[in-house]
Amino acid sequence: MQASFELMADSPAFFMGFVFIISLMVGSFLNVVIYRLPVMMERAWKADIDEYTASQTQAPPATDNLPTSKKAPFNLVKPDSTCPKCQHKIRAWENIPLISWLLLRGKCSQCKNPISARYPLVELTTGLLSTWVAWHFGFGLAGFMAVVAIWLLIAMTFIDLDTMLLPDQLTLSLLWLGLLISIESPFVSSQDALIGAAVGYLSLWSLYWSFKLLTGKEGMGYGDFKLLAAIGAWVGWQHLPVVILLSSFVGAIVGVSLLTIQGKDKSQPIPFGPYLAAAGFLTLLYGDWIVTQYWQWMLP
Repeated sequence: MQASFELMADSPAFFMGFVFIISLMVGSFLNVVIYRLPVMMERAWKADIDEYTASQTQAPPATDNLPTSKKAPFNLVKPDSTCPKCQHKIRAWENIPLISWLLLRGKCSQCKNPISARYPLVELTTGLLSTWVAWHFGFGLAGFMAVVAIWLLIAMTFIDLDTMLLPDQLTLSLLWLGLLISIESPFVSSQDALIGAAVGYLSLWSLYWSFKLLTGKEGMGYGDFKLLAAIGAWVGWQHLPVVILLSSFVGAIVGVSLLTIQGKDKSQPIPFGPYLAAAGFLTLLYGDWIVTQYWQWMLP
C-alpha cells in the first residue's frame, strides 16, 4: 500500500489512471444509489404515514392479520441487481463498468431487453470528471477529497433530474465533509467554510421566502438550500456569488430552451440542483480564475 501511494505521488499519470478506474467502479455503484435511494425514501415516508394513521385511529391491531415474516430487504446492497423484465440476476462479469454494456451490446444476456445507455453514461461521466479533478489538484488531500465531492454531486444531479429530490443523506454528507476537511484548509479555512455554509443556506432561503410572499408560490425546494450550503463549505463564502451567477445563468438558458424547443408549460418545475452542482464543480476548480477574469473584464 505504501508503495502504491508513493507511485501515485511520483507519477501523475498513474494517479489519474488509478482515479479513473476506481471512479468507474464508483459510478456503477452510483447508478444503484440514483435509482434506489429515492425509492427507499418514498417507502420510509409511506411507512411513517401508515404508522401515524394507525395511531390516530386508535384501533387495536388485528393479531390474525399480522405478517408472519418480514418484507424482503431493499437498500443499497440488497436485493441483487436484476433485469427489470426477466428478473435475470446480474452476474459479476455482466456488471463490469462500461465493458459489460459494450460486450452485451446494450442488451440483457437472457431476454435481450435493452439496457439503458444512461448506466454506462453515469459510469463514464464519473470516471472522466474524477480524472479531471485528479489532474487539476494532483495527488494529496485536496485531490482525494474533491473526487469524493464529485461523486456526491453526480449522484445528486441525476436524482434531482429524475425525481426533483435532493436527499439529505447526500447534501448533508457533502456539507459535513466540507466543514471537516476545512480543518486542514485544502480549499478554504474553517472560518470561510462555516460562513460559506451559513450564507449559502440563508441566501436561497431568503430568496425562497421573498418569492413566496410576493407570488404565493414556492420557487425552489429546501434541498437546494442545503446543497448551496454544502457547496459554500467547500468554496467559501467569497466564491458563492460565482456559484449563484453561474447556476442561475445556465438554469435560465436551459429553462428558456425547454420552453421554446419542447414547448413545456411555464409552470412546470425545473430541477435547480444540477445547475448548482455544475457551478459548484467549476467554482471549486476555477473559482479564483473566474473572479480574476471577471474583474479584468470589468476593469480593463
